[in-house]
Amino acid sequence: MYWCKIARSEEEFDEISRLNYETFVEEIPQHKVNSSGMRIDPFHEQNTYLIVLADTQVVGMIALRSERPFSLDLKIGSIEAFLPNAGKVCEIRLLAVRKEHRNGRVFFLLARALSDYCLEQGFDSAVISGTVRQLKLYKQLGFQAFAEPMGTGEAIFVPMVTTRRQYNDSVAARLQAKRRLFLPGPVALTPELASPFQQAPISHRSAAFNEIRQEVDGMLEEMTGMTPLLLSGSGTLANEAMLAQIKRLRAKGLILVNGEFGKRLVDQAKRLNLDFEVIEQAWGQGFKIENISLYLESGKFGWLLMVHGETSTGQLNDFQEIANICKQQNTNLCLDCISSFGAVPLSLKDVWLATATSGKALGTMSGIALVFARHPLEPDASLPSYLDLGLYATSIPFTFPASLLESFRRALKVYPARYEQLDERVKKLQEDTKDWAVIAQGYPTARTFKIAEEMPFLVEDAHLSGFELHSVSGYLKARELFQVSCIQPEFEKDWQHFLEFYTGYQRYHAKKTAHHAK
Repeated sequence: MYWCKIARSEEEFDEISRLNYETFVEEIPQHKVNSSGMRIDPFHEQNTYLIVLADTQVVGMIALRSERPFSLDLKIGSIEAFLPNAGKVCEIRLLAVRKEHRNGRVFFLLARALSDYCLEQGFDSAVISGTVRQLKLYKQLGFQAFAEPMGTGEAIFVPMVTTRRQYNDSVAARLQAKRRLFLPGPVALTPELASPFQQAPISHRSAAFNEIRQEVDGMLEEMTGMTPLLLSGSGTLANEAMLAQIKRLRAKGLILVNGEFGKRLVDQAKRLNLDFEVIEQAWGQGFKIENISLYLESGKFGWLLMVHGETSTGQLNDFQEIANICKQQNTNLCLDCISSFGAVPLSLKDVWLATATSGKALGTMSGIALVFARHPLEPDASLPSYLDLGLYATSIPFTFPASLLESFRRALKVYPARYEQLDERVKKLQEDTKDWAVIAQGYPTARTFKIAEEMPFLVEDAHLSGFELHSVSGYLKARELFQVSCIQPEFEKDWQHFLEFYTGYQRYHAKKTAHHAK
């Protein structure tokens, strides 16, 4: 298969120099023949090279640089004289593909990798000296001429420019293969879950909306054993509303932390000026029940808050033993189930409050914040109205998108079969990655891995090749971690493609390691 990466090694740079010679000396007579069969670009030290490989062979490349002057500056003068609104600009050079691999797959892979890289680097536009032999190709990338042709004979070039908008409207953008997603959210929508967003809107005060709402409430109650409250917003809003109710207890609490999302609960509780203590466990480690029991036996804690599915490490925290202790000590247990709801069956009968969201494991669009309550709720005028769960107990007090509710209803209807599907997927994921450096075991929808020393750029090169592993969150970057989630709708097919990429990527790096060992 074809895959893409940034060139970083001397061996890759040598391959680039040979391809440079084949293309721009032998095929396009732009430079003089030499006996080495290699041509090192004069801007080599400033170039970033994106290369496409067929298994372990370099078959295509493109280079870009942002240091001035550009080669075009030297030929036509400052490009800003022609493009006064160019913004942050890079120059693209040396687009080359070996003749036997000149097909749409290589070209579109290079085009997408280039687009992704330029977007991440914040470039607004890109310029190129386009050979007249490949004007059609450049136009497929959204390039347009902005100055007169230059050069002579068989080496005539046209100054051309493309922007983000021009690329997005280009043939290359329209025809490139879709990205293969392994993110824990947001989730790509199936046609069934996407279609409600194309329907005519209905009022959240209407009888039709209320009928959908009642069906949704019934399914949620059956799944959890608790009364659901629906807010229009993200999972963060759900947690804020839960914390606002906790504050009404006017009691000291205990927050358990063993990952990033436990830390976020602490931050949210501080913002609401709650009185609490923290038990913090190492990332990826389960909580020590004996320690928690000792804290609660003191009798000074009226509530305990914890994350059920700690996705930052792939840790599914067992809350049932803690729930039993809380029950004995008359302590209200509150759960963040943002990532675990819909991933595993949950009985929340011993929980005071819990939160979830329409995104994540449920498989539809985020935007519905869920709070589950075991007890009756009354309005409280001392709370901000949007956080006052008492207002939601008998109605939808604020604007709520009916299309999102209908998509949510459809997502809920596939349960309990969805549990079985996710279980099969994660077992497949666990088996295929059993030799990888995993942080924690047993999470129902994802695994968290350490980046291997021998393949430090796996996530970046996978992204350039069309695979989206989850690594952009700050807490993952800081710990050199990445995640693979199995909640996306086409996981089975996409995972098989990724394994093909990974096998080739691993073989390529093993070959390089063996070469250096000689």
